[in-house]
Amino acid sequence: MTGLVSDSVEHQLIRESVAKVAGKFGSDYYLGLARSGGKPEELWHELGAAGLLGAHIPEEFGGGGAGLSELVVVIEELAANGVPMLLPIISSAICACIIRTHSSAEQKSEWLPGLASGSRRMAFGLTEPNSGSNSHNVATTARRDGDGWVISGTKYYISAADESEAILVVARDAEMTVDNRPRLSLFIVPTDSPGLVLQPLETVLTSTDKQFTIFFDNVRVERGALIGAAGQGLRHVFSGLNPERITAAALSSGIGRYAISKAQRYAKERQVWSVPIGAHQGISHPLAEAHIAVELARLATYRSAALFDAGEEAGESANIAKFAAAEASLKALDQAIQVHGGNGLSKEYGLAEFWFTARLMRTAPVSREMVLNFVAQTSLGLPRSY
Repeated sequence: MTGLVSDSVEHQLIRESVAKVAGKFGSDYYLGLARSGGKPEELWHELGAAGLLGAHIPEEFGGGGAGLSELVVVIEELAANGVPMLLPIISSAICACIIRTHSSAEQKSEWLPGLASGSRRMAFGLTEPNSGSNSHNVATTARRDGDGWVISGTKYYISAADESEAILVVARDAEMTVDNRPRLSLFIVPTDSPGLVLQPLETVLTSTDKQFTIFFDNVRVERGALIGAAGQGLRHVFSGLNPERITAAALSSGIGRYAISKAQRYAKERQVWSVPIGAHQGISHPLAEAHIAVELARLATYRSAALFDAGEEAGESANIAKFAAAEASLKALDQAIQVHGGNGLSKEYGLAEFWFTARLMRTAPVSREMVLNFVAQTSLGLPRSY
């Protein structure tokens, strides 16, 4: 199956490398672990050893020295091979990008090589039970205590916290918040810190990356845990949100490609009344339409990654790509299930269980409604709705 995205030689080599690694494991391996609560450790370490998790990290810190565009290829190709892991979006994209941009030289040296190789993993602690999409309303608070801080509060829907050795926590800086105008600070908090408790959050997601509520009960961190400047956390956070949206779009695009590929194959092989079912326009036209939507989303995704890598404003394109890819992947997956008929709901065919991850991308990391708010207000200049 060809597409609209034209790979450079470098991107084609990365795509082939990811397909080679992921192909050794595949969707059966991934879904089996997701159902049983296991983790794709072998796959993760092979990706790290191949230099794929750190493609965008500077060479001086053990990475590939390329850009976010190269990480997009990795994440999309993993999902296209039936392995839609969330962890590369969180650890490799959000956390590594924030550390690369805003952390001290010591923090970069400590964390980036391990994030690049996959030997270290980091979760991202932003969302809370009562703040929703309002990052300004973070209630988890960091208070000065001698030469460090004490963090108290709750984070909600934190992905892969059990796989990570630290969490990049967004907290309200108590000392710098004045007149209820919150000033945020970012901290690297080890997951084995006294007072930090991970509580599994039960969901219907069939994923190896589990969700958690995290409680911070007077968790102490030292001065070296602070990322960048105190009180400047909101600006630091936003340097990770565009990579998050762009790589989330890559994940969705990969799921869409995976679904269409499965449906394409089935529509050619499955025969009813002596002809392949793909010969019927009731099958072929919706599948063709889904393919078009996925390819357009891929174009938007690679365009947004290129803008980000060039240091240009990527907010609009990142949000559009995330929106388009989430919608396209759901449409493609739903149509692929329909093409398979009853088999589409069978575990044997490896389709229906991916619906939950595809549907998650419509809500997270930013909801479709907040994307529409952004586009209406920023792109179209319409009055603010909130």
